[in-house]
Amino acid sequence: MRDITIALAKGRLADKAMDLFERIGIHCEEMKDKHSRKLIFVSEDLGMRFFLAKASDVPTYVEYGAADLGIVGKDTILEEGRKLYEVLDLKMGACRMCICGPETARERLKHHELIRVATKYPHIAKDYFYNKKYQTVEIIKLNGSIELAPIVGLSDVIVDIVETGSTLRENGLVVLEEVCGLSARMVVNQVSMKRENERITRIIKGLQEILREEGNV
Repeated sequence: MRDITIALAKGRLADKAMDLFERIGIHCEEMKDKHSRKLIFVSEDLGMRFFLAKASDVPTYVEYGAADLGIVGKDTILEEGRKLYEVLDLKMGACRMCICGPETARERLKHHELIRVATKYPHIAKDYFYNKKYQTVEIIKLNGSIELAPIVGLSDVIVDIVETGSTLRENGLVVLEEVCGLSARMVVNQVSMKRENERITRIIKGLQEILREEGNV
């Protein structure tokens, strides 16, 4: 029996995902050693392997079959646009993808004017403006503090993740429109879903039951 390989986005999401897995009997003692330099963590008795990856790489590992399953944020799934199955909303890390900017930019959004949009998520921004709002925009990709862009005049608005909105308020910005809701999702390789359907379905159903118990389904 081949191992089932699971790719986890590094950080808090990986820790929360492992907590969920443990509640359905999937454990990996090797991962509890925070000083380990291993890249692959194995649970031999369960026939499962885990590895940590940069969030933006998780969908790639899953699409190409290097991982059978992945746990990653919906924002990354949308931005990467990989061919995979999104099978479960884990209801973790809930937040929103929003268009934000100064209050004065609201009218420019309403009237479909040509505006500049700064974002870490150019594909999400392009899809929203071109395919949902039918508004032509100039998209500027940034990697750092996106909130800075409208303040210094680089852009009219930004497309970014909003959790509490406190950073926006502190810098005189507001949420102008909501693009979509976000949370952690489980994704599955398309071939693995066929070859290992029984084992993968068992994992999905186990997690669904936990979420149901918590009132999250």
